Amino acid sequence: MKKLLLQLIILISLADFSFAQTTKKQFQELETELENVRTSLNAPGFAVAIVNKDQILYAKGFGYKDLENEVPVTENTLFAIGSVSKSFTSAVLGVLRKEEKIDFDERPGKYISELRFMEPWMNEQIIVKDLMSHRTGLPRHDLSWFMFPTNSKEELIKRIEFQKPFTGLRQQWYYNNWMFFLQGEIGRRLTGQSWEDNVKTMFLDKLGMSRSNFNIPDLEKDLDHSFGYSTDGEGFSTKMDYYDIAAMSPAGAINSSVSEMSNWLITWINGGKFKEEQVIPEDYAKEAISSQMVVSSGLPSKEHPDAQFANYGYGWFLSSYRGHYRVEHGGNIDGFSASASFFPTDSVGIMVLTNQNGSQIPGLVRNIVADKILGLEAGGWLEDALEQKEKNKEAQAKAKASADSSKVSGTKPSHILAEYTGSYDNSGYGKMEIELENDTLFVKTGLYQMFLEHDNYDLFDAFLIYQGKPNRDMPIKFQFESNMAGDISLLKAGFEPALEAIEFKRTPKPVDVSEEDLKKYQGAYLLMGVQEVKIYIKEGKLFAFVPGQPEYEQIPLGNHEFNFKTLEGFKIKFEEKDGEIIAVNFIQPNGTFRGERKKE
Repeated sequence: MKKLLLQLIILISLADFSFAQTTKKQFQELETELENVRTSLNAPGFAVAIVNKDQILYAKGFGYKDLENEVPVTENTLFAIGSVSKSFTSAVLGVLRKEEKIDFDERPGKYISELRFMEPWMNEQIIVKDLMSHRTGLPRHDLSWFMFPTNSKEELIKRIEFQKPFTGLRQQWYYNNWMFFLQGEIGRRLTGQSWEDNVKTMFLDKLGMSRSNFNIPDLEKDLDHSFGYSTDGEGFSTKMDYYDIAAMSPAGAINSSVSEMSNWLITWINGGKFKEEQVIPEDYAKEAISSQMVVSSGLPSKEHPDAQFANYGYGWFLSSYRGHYRVEHGGNIDGFSASASFFPTDSVGIMVLTNQNGSQIPGLVRNIVADKILGLEAGGWLEDALEQKEKNKEAQAKAKASADSSKVSGTKPSHILAEYTGSYDNSGYGKMEIELENDTLFVKTGLYQMFLEHDNYDLFDAFLIYQGKPNRDMPIKFQFESNMAGDISLLKAGFEPALEAIEFKRTPKPVDVSEEDLKKYQGAYLLMGVQEVKIYIKEGKLFAFVPGQPEYEQIPLGNHEFNFKTLEGFKIKFEEKDGEIIAVNFIQPNGTFRGERKKE
């Protein structure tokens, strides 16, 4: 028996040694192939690391972290990892469950008392597990944090109440960053520490991830960090600004290197254990990489019949990759793309980070490396990607041509452009300011600026202005609507593809009018020759009073025109003759009513 056991140990050792030797030879061939991937897709740079069981087999940088100065990427270069951060966020709750501080089957409102969702059923039935597996019935609503950022967690929690679901609970998987923000906030409420401190103390410190950080200043302070780039259709790369994710940090704020992220993969491969310490509770680790929600049918394609099924755990995507169980999550944030993946039954992990925005590099490198390490026939992934890239170009050109041909020609806006200006507010998103500059309408949000280009009637295309340049690739449709008084009162913006356009209520921009100038409107007016209406000044503001009704504050718009502060679609316009105010018109949804000024 002892002899058999000894033989078995020798065989296992030889197998491990053979695996290591084989991969060393493979790595020499692999580097040429990976550099070809980088140059074929015009990526400034990327880094890759491969782990097996409890060790890093390979880690290397390709290309440049600073393209302008040709500073090379290393295995220690820090990149933004984007949504790969989500696996850390959910794992915090896994640790807290082990400590019996949270129940995944409880409503999130138990831990965030002021949290409200839009529909009653959501408040009553959504549980913590639903937040962790993207199955709440809410679509992404990403522009509500991306274009309207805030450092106030309380402000973000308030917005959730006004975000409309697109389907019922657990009926359809739909990726949602907001629910990972909530997980981070639950952890903060339960520990008294920020999400960043929870991740640091629970994981980074224990895994030796000392350079990994959570914000742009700390990223920039590190001597080995990468800039982010966007690459256009001609293969030219432009440096992008870092994006400050602010209070949404639990959804994707971590900056790290492939070397340090390798320790995160090693921990998962080993059931939550790192160097004999159980960093992630074992039961949580198993549950997190088990199917909690079906993402899509994930049917095998004709080209790749051995890649199939698409499910989600907690902060991880799950699939079958050519007969091997794969756990993976990607990440994208301005200028950076990422992929963290591991094959638990093969004890292999692959980490890829690139400084190219919306890049195919992470997925391609992951698949190419997996084929080599798992001893599979090459999948032709680069060839497929280049072919698909050309098809996408053709599809975009056709879509643009179709959009141009469907335009209604010869139309014009229903109002002069100045009458579209003002503040536009949606409680689930934020406030936009629309201003007129040199015959062009500009939209200003909490972070970005756009300009509007007329399409037809009251429909406009909104183009993002990024780093001083317009981006005409992805216009957003803006539809303006008028109220019964004929004024622009509403803007519908195509901010969420899963829903009808998001409505923003307009508040006209008030004009500064001195109290002295307001005095000329004071007096009594005989409405329709019967009803006396009084116009007067109180505390420097103009008011209108109709007997039997409350007094109404008026908001000056200029040109003798005022809006009722509290009534939508109601306004008054004074008439002037020979420098004197002679009458007032009450303009409201059921008509316009004129009142002549009574002589004193």
